[in-house]
Amino acid sequence: MTQQSSMESARPPQNTGFAMAVASTVFFLFGFGTSLNGVLQPHLKSIFNLNYGQSTLVQSAFFSAYLVLSMPAAALMARLGYKKSMVLGLAVMGFGALLFFPAAGYLSYGVFLAAIFVLAGGVTMLQVSANPFVTLLGAAATASSRLNLVQAFNSVGQMLAPYLGGLLFLSALGASEVMNESQRVSAAQAVKVPYLAMAIILIVLALVLSRLKLSLPAELESARAEPGGSIWKHSHLVLGAVAIFAYVGAEICVTSLFVNYLTQPEIGNMTAKTAAGYLSILWLGMIIGRRVGTAVLRTLPGGKVLGYAGVIACLMALTTILTTGVVAVVSIILVGLFESIMFPTIFALAVSKLGSLTAKGSGLINMAIVGGAVLPPVQGFLADAIGIHTSFIVPALCFLYIIYYGFSGSKIRPQTA
Repeated sequence: MTQQSSMESARPPQNTGFAMAVASTVFFLFGFGTSLNGVLQPHLKSIFNLNYGQSTLVQSAFFSAYLVLSMPAAALMARLGYKKSMVLGLAVMGFGALLFFPAAGYLSYGVFLAAIFVLAGGVTMLQVSANPFVTLLGAAATASSRLNLVQAFNSVGQMLAPYLGGLLFLSALGASEVMNESQRVSAAQAVKVPYLAMAIILIVLALVLSRLKLSLPAELESARAEPGGSIWKHSHLVLGAVAIFAYVGAEICVTSLFVNYLTQPEIGNMTAKTAAGYLSILWLGMIIGRRVGTAVLRTLPGGKVLGYAGVIACLMALTTILTTGVVAVVSIILVGLFESIMFPTIFALAVSKLGSLTAKGSGLINMAIVGGAVLPPVQGFLADAIGIHTSFIVPALCFLYIIYYGFSGSKIRPQTA
């Protein structure tokens, strides 16, 4: 019996529940840190008087870390094991959050982007280690269900971040879009307290996790991979990486311009602070979707669930483009509900049956998260050129590919020599 088959047939360890609780906390924290960019972006847009394309560099700085650091993080995970990699990821996130102090002090957009990149480096390490960690905490057949469960905690962090950020950031904005020097300094200072609090929590959790004895089986204590061939021969993995690129790009396109979108007179005619509250509702839809999806994926094939979710998400994106007012607002919020199961389901489908190549596969998938760096600027420049309303064609096209992957591309095909 191979190592992989013995892992899949073995009973879950007795302390799986506690390990899942630790993983859920980690997912909450990097969900919070990621989602906070949704309100940080319009905040910095006002401070530095940026256009849409320039403001989406917040997302580029964050998600480019996945392209640069995912494979090194996967290699590091293979040496350190899952737990130590998560500890390091939390510590790097904490350091990145501390860098927002000099960014606010120097009032420099470049320093803000550098701080965002470092924080994202920690998130990248967590993504690479935490996702496969959860898939191995039980039977392979229920991996999608477990990932959707912990992703629900990720969504709680994503839901709370826009609401708290709206109170702390956007409430500091003046009525005019162009700030004077005094307003710019005051608005920049508003960033310090929440990111300091985040840094303290992250560093404390890293220290606690480093001292915990999880007593996991040997295959979970270390992610060392045995020689197992090339990851490029697994079409479901390669196509899954493209699906992750499309999904993350679509999600960040929707959330990064969401606040500005709802402030448009023909859409929601809201203040930025009010729109941030609606962004929390979008993330609440993610939570509901993942809770429902966890149950559905226990009985239905992940590929079909993903495909049908992609169909409805695409229809909602097209609806918001073709309508205005309440219908446009509701349809863009509903996109979040049907996006909810996409990332964990794509991930589980893509790493299925990889055996000793799981760590490398995880690194490739996490590199594909760079879609969040590439596609939002595309939408941002489209918003500047043809209008923010029509620019939502970008996520709609992404969902078309996800439909293909769910129904066809995710199928495991015989390996060629």
